[in-house]
Amino acid sequence: MYKFFIVILLLCQAMVVNAQLPQYEGSYDDNPTLQEYFDAAYPHYDKSIIYIFYNNEYCYGCPQAMAMLEELYHEKYADKYDLFIINYQNDQEYSFIATYNLSQPLEVVLVRIQDGSSFGYEKIENLQNWISDKISFDDHVEYQINSFLGN
Repeated sequence: MYKFFIVILLLCQAMVVNAQLPQYEGSYDDNPTLQEYFDAAYPHYDKSIIYIFYNNEYCYGCPQAMAMLEELYHEKYADKYDLFIINYQNDQEYSFIATYNLSQPLEVVLVRIQDGSSFGYEKIENLQNWISDKISFDDHVEYQINSFLGN
């Protein structure tokens, strides 16, 4: 009985060791170029960022303005810039409020990224007041994005 117990114990240990071994995931390129390394490690290394910040305050036009911003982003800027929608009152990890001086229920912050570093930001405020005219809203936001981040 004692030998049987030892055999079972050794089999369980072998199963645990085998489960922890790394699995083969394809060939390894031991000589990637520096650009290939950065593209794999940081896929959005050089993309500027569009942040849509909102808070928990009641805002009648904010949900519609956010939807219009997302629609415009997907139509014109999805391949050029990254978009993040963040409730800045729930911010625990980053200090968005202090960094971008946020105080309104809806604010859009454009962050210019070049060579992986941030080179300033621009805020677009009060977009919830522009929702009655989609054409003017889109023109205003496009002008702000193109003039700060480039076309």
